[in-house]
Amino acid sequence: MDVILHVGAHRTATTCFQNYLRENRERLATRGIGVWGPWCTRAGLLRGVLPVSGFGDAQAQLDRARGRIAIQVEKAAARGLRQLVVSDENMLGAPRNNLRQAELYADAGQRMARFAYAFGAVNPRVVLSIRQQDMLWASSLAFGVARGHRVPRARDLRHIARAKRSWRGVIEDIACAVDGSAPMTVMPYEVFGGKSDVRLAAMTGKADLPRAHAREWMNQSPRLAQLRQVLRDRGLDPARLPDGEGRWMPFTNDQIATLQEAYQDDLFWLTDGADGLAQLTEETGPVTAGQTLRTGKMTRGHADGIEERRMA
Repeated sequence: MDVILHVGAHRTATTCFQNYLRENRERLATRGIGVWGPWCTRAGLLRGVLPVSGFGDAQAQLDRARGRIAIQVEKAAARGLRQLVVSDENMLGAPRNNLRQAELYADAGQRMARFAYAFGAVNPRVVLSIRQQDMLWASSLAFGVARGHRVPRARDLRHIARAKRSWRGVIEDIACAVDGSAPMTVMPYEVFGGKSDVRLAAMTGKADLPRAHAREWMNQSPRLAQLRQVLRDRGLDPARLPDGEGRWMPFTNDQIATLQEAYQDDLFWLTDGADGLAQLTEETGPVTAGQTLRTGKMTRGHADGIEERRMA
């Protein structure tokens, strides 16, 4: 069976995609595609892949999880399914940890090594969704504040903008941990966000997939008016947020430029082959080394200290 691990990331329309999978489970099954989303993975299926306190030795928990997963995969194959999409962004890590550490998925390698072992009997393919860093961090911060995280200070935002870890580091960590026979697939949010059927078609190689629920938007980040009300409810000064009713962008223009440059560096590296670790996939198909870059993105970074830092 072709098992596909869609590991996130958060804030890349994963909830929309998982809703699409759940609503179309029966239709997809007729095409030989099975789906495991959070309704399944967080209901005990993956318990023990990451050790749980009070349940014994960590390796024993992992071995039990591996056996449990193998049994369920075998049952899916017995039902005539030939592909299985497992989608859960929490495999990659927790967004609250990203906010606390001001870094993208610092423990992605350790976590994915355990998931690679748990699914090792079926040698899964890994799919990662990425998003332009300024927008991803802005969305994560808005969600964090709405759920009790403090409003970031200026130094927090500087730390995020100056962080050396980008998607390339995350991809390298996952590739090292999984060490699969095929490079992981990387799918940009800017191409696949809000197009769940197109995303699934790119993952599975199948066309004419169900369109129902494919364009539904869910779990959108709260807007400024909502966030100000959250602060009022917590007894905090809503003036800590800017005026306006739309999306909250906490970064300065210079910080936005730095984060956008980091993303373009990531895309350049992916387009150039990603050292054989990953394959950038766009709507029209996979992009491999040697193809023309997007219009207006014919150079990588700047010929200055920032470029040298990113190369290092």
